[in-house]
Amino acid sequence: MSRDTMRRTAAEFFGTFWLTFGGCGAAVLAAGFPSLGIGFLGVSLAFGLSVLTMAYAVGHVSGGHFNPAVTVGLWSAGRCANHHVLPYIVAQLIGAIVAAGILYMIASGKAGWVPGGFAANGYGELSPGKYSLAACFVTEILLTLFFIFIIIGTTSKGAAVGFAGIPIGLALTLIHLISIPVTNTSVNPARSTGPALFAGGQFVGQLWLFWLAPLIGAVIGGLVARWMYESGDNAEASRAARTP
Repeated sequence: MSRDTMRRTAAEFFGTFWLTFGGCGAAVLAAGFPSLGIGFLGVSLAFGLSVLTMAYAVGHVSGGHFNPAVTVGLWSAGRCANHHVLPYIVAQLIGAIVAAGILYMIASGKAGWVPGGFAANGYGELSPGKYSLAACFVTEILLTLFFIFIIIGTTSKGAAVGFAGIPIGLALTLIHLISIPVTNTSVNPARSTGPALFAGGQFVGQLWLFWLAPLIGAVIGGLVARWMYESGDNAEASRAARTP
């Protein structure tokens, strides 16, 4: 493995670790704490802030994916080289699992603590609002699609340089505000896998949806964004070439 690939995968590991530890940590440690009670809004902000902060910390190293769906979506848009896809996804998965393991160790240090769902995702009886499989599937596809669309749009030619981390972080916050009651919000297979492994049982059995739906949404979002932004860039280049 080259030094560049090692740096890139390390950035993806740290970014996904921070996203999982920060977002799921807010849900597990703080959301239900009587004197704090940050609730859905606080957890949503925690996920958004985790992506925003790491986008600026290591985004310039790896592109700041921190999510297998983002990697696949950017690949489908022609924004991620083939040889980066698998190493990125492996690093993201390891980062999320390590973060969930450390979070479990911290949370279990409180007397009488019960893991419950441990910030895992679910549908049907495991959905926070008891939403059906179909409703959860559509939600995850649609929100991942728009997340990829926003990521590509804010990093495309003509977008404000250096500010992409802000709308991307806010987009993830909005996504959580919409879908925490539905699926507990995935749009990120790695983030789903880490907590599910520690929640166990049915949560592991439902992981398939939180891989399949985000990946479908990511590919669609990447292809739509590629058509929109590449077409615009090509049209602009053609006009410039015809200008005397």
